[in-house]
This record gives sequence, C-alpha cells and structure tokens, in this order.
Amino acid sequence: MKRRKRTGNPATGTADGPASSVSPPLPERHLPKVDEPRRRTRALVFHPYLKDGRHGPPPGGRAAPARLPEARLAEAVSLAAAIDLEVVETALAPLSDIRPATYIGSGKVEELAALVKERGIELIVADCDLSPGQQRNLERALNAKVIDRTGLILEIFGERAQTKEGRLQVELAHLTYQKSRLVRSWTHLERQRGGFGFLGGPGETQIEVDRRLIGERIAKIKTMLQAVTKTRGLHRRARQRVPYPVVALVGYTNTGKSTLFNRLTAAEVLAADMLFATLDPTMRAIALPSGRRVILSDTVGFISHLPTHLVAAFRATLEEVIEADLILHVRDIAHPETEAQKADVLAVLGDLGVTDDPARGLLEAWNKIDLLPPEEAAELVGRSAGSAAAVAISAITGAGIDALRQRIDAFFAARDRLRTLRLNAGEGAAIAWLYAHGEVVSREDGDDAVDLTVRMTPAAWSRFLKAYSQATFVQAAAAQ
Repeated sequence: MKRRKRTGNPATGTADGPASSVSPPLPERHLPKVDEPRRRTRALVFHPYLKDGRHGPPPGGRAAPARLPEARLAEAVSLAAAIDLEVVETALAPLSDIRPATYIGSGKVEELAALVKERGIELIVADCDLSPGQQRNLERALNAKVIDRTGLILEIFGERAQTKEGRLQVELAHLTYQKSRLVRSWTHLERQRGGFGFLGGPGETQIEVDRRLIGERIAKIKTMLQAVTKTRGLHRRARQRVPYPVVALVGYTNTGKSTLFNRLTAAEVLAADMLFATLDPTMRAIALPSGRRVILSDTVGFISHLPTHLVAAFRATLEEVIEADLILHVRDIAHPETEAQKADVLAVLGDLGVTDDPARGLLEAWNKIDLLPPEEAAELVGRSAGSAAAVAISAITGAGIDALRQRIDAFFAARDRLRTLRLNAGEGAAIAWLYAHGEVVSREDGDDAVDLTVRMTPAAWSRFLKAYSQATFVQAAAAQ
C-alpha cells in the first residue's frame, strides 16, 4: 500500500562507532505557530534500539508493537516540535545491549558530545526511558541537558493543560516521575501556564527535592483530584437524567480527533497539527440525522510507551471514555504505522477496562483519506461502506462525515428500543420521568389513560421500572 511520505530519512549509525546525523525536515504543517519570534532551544533527538529486535519491557509492562526505528525517531521529532524545540540533529543508535551507566555505548556518547559542541546543541532528547543515574551520567558526559521520552511527554502536558484539573493531573504525573530525580526548583508549582522546567539549561543549580515535601504535595493533589472526580460523577449523573448518550472520540495522538470534533460540532477547539494538542476533554451536544441528540467528547490522544503512572494521573480525564456509550476510534489511516497505532490505543483502552464491556459500542473513523492516492481512498471508502465497524472520512474536506453521522445514528437506533405504554392519566410523575429520560415519539390522551410510545435505552427502561414499580400500568410492551 503506497503511503504519503511524511518525514525525511534520519541517519543511522553504529552502537559505538561514528555515524552521520541528518535532521529529517519537519513538514510545514508540523511547525508550531507563535505570535512573535523568539529563540528556540537547539536540540538533538536520538532513538536507541536493540539491533536484535528486542524492545525491552515498556513502562507499565505492556508489550509494545514492533515499529521501525525510523518511524519511532520521526515521532520523537514531532514530540519535540510540539514544544517548539529546534531540532538541528537526529540520530539512530543501534545497540547490542543497554549500558547500565549511560544506556548507549561510549562510542555513541563521544559522537553525541562532538555534535553538541559543534552544533551548539543545548538539549538532548533520548527517545527511551532513562534511569535517574543514566540521565545524570549523560548530562555530565555531554555537557547539555538531557531528557528522556517520559520527561518530554510531561513537558508537553505541562504546556498544553489549561484547566485546573488538567494542571493537577500533569503535576501529579510530574512529581511521581521526579521523586528520585534532581529538579531545578519548586517554582513550577506556582506557575499558571507552561511546562515543568525539564528544559532548563546546564549549569543551573540543581537541588535534591525533599521527598517528604513531594509526598505531601502528591497526597494533596490526589485529594483535590478526588474532588474533581466526584464533581465529574455528579455531572455524569445529571447527564444520565437527560436522554443524551455519550460518544467519546479516542485515538492515537495527532490523528485528527479535534479536527473531527470541530467538523461535527462546528466548534473552535484547538486543532493544531501537533502531538497532544488536546489535553482537557471538551464536550458538546450534537444532533444526528434522526434528530437524536448525543454528547460528543474529545479526549487526550494516546501514544506508544505511555507510562502507567501517567495513565493513572490522567484517569479522571479519561473517565469520559470509561463512561461513554460509544467509542469513536479516530485513526490516521494514511499513516504508515496505522495498525501499530491502533494496537497502542486498544492496549490503553484495555488498561482502562473499556474493552471489557460488551454493551459499549466501538466504531472506527478512518481519517485522512485525503492524504491517500485517489484509487486507494476509493478502495477504503468501498470497504468501509460494507462494514458496520468503520467509516472512511476526511475531517479536513468533510468527505464521509454524513456517512459517519448516519452510522452513529444507526448504532443508537439499534440499541434503543421503542416501547408502547398505557398509563393511568393520574400517573403524572411516571409520565414526566419518561419525558425526561427517554424520547417520547408519540402520545395520545384518553379519558382515563395516556398512550405513549417511547424510545429508551435498556438501562433507562430498567431504571424506570425500578423507580415506578407501583405505577398503574394498563399496558407495557416492546415495539419493533
């Protein structure tokens, strides 16, 4: 299958010997837009990998789908671009074994040190998970600040989160990560915006943060987040009293979830072509072709090798996914590693317990067909037309959006049942409940009874029977 080429070819090298280093050009659509010029931090991004194909246990112990090192490096460059780093060098670092002291071999360390000096590099991004000791040893050897993949993701989260809840979630993940690491200061706890100081330059005073203070702060944040979770639960129960099911958009980061959300809701949510453009969930009510209304929720994007403690820290945000009636999995179908991205998303959903509920629907939106050759896009449209599990779309051009709306509508129409009821005219409370929690399709008032046809979910029908078990039913039957 032909794919649209998205990045340049990063240079390869040996574990301990010299290797050329070529910066893959960042596509224009990936370049962050700023209001006024400012000097960007010059960075080198390298991806180490084991030559025999071993990837080692990822954070959290989940098996990671095998990926090409070049694709992993390109993704790391996109991560760096998300916080406006100027990536001036990239490198692959094939390893025979992971070195306990520096992760990579001494030859590669010397090569990177030479590049740091020659190119004036201020920051090294290691696309792996470094131990605190490995990070410190590399900083000393390279005379530059070093951050690993987790630190980079947390820096992005720190810049992107806007709500109080989002900031708390990021801070919790940051403190959990930093418990055994040196940090620059506590000033980040007072910031209203921005990251968490991972990018401070070498030579700054580094202090060992008192672990007791970190523990106290973590406990306080967890208490505050429990209150947030409780508030979310109240809001969710309030929504359950309204007959609006929830459709949650999920997907690998940068697959176009926010663009699709904007297309479906006509809202102006940040939809930059950057990784993690959305960190705080956004919710809107939309009308489907039948007139049925649903709540659409846009959530944070997933990514490979997402640390377990980070998933836990963001669980409150992801609760909208856990509680959703329908999961709309937005995929970048034009990406060369779309299947691996899908596997990563399903793995995270599995961690959250989402895939364990057979009553919850799962629908795929094959996005970005506009980036494919016309004949390939047409083939995908044909395939999705014959499938109940996927719809081929372009959130940018609008292609397939009507079909997607109809498919969502069809899911809820098949799930919800029409029920005909005849109630005594005096059962006003029960009739009002049906209006509040179901869709009353028709009503006929007689002298002593009221005939109703109501569309309800099975769960709502069960709640109705429980709440009004003493109501006088003349008739209660399911209608097809």
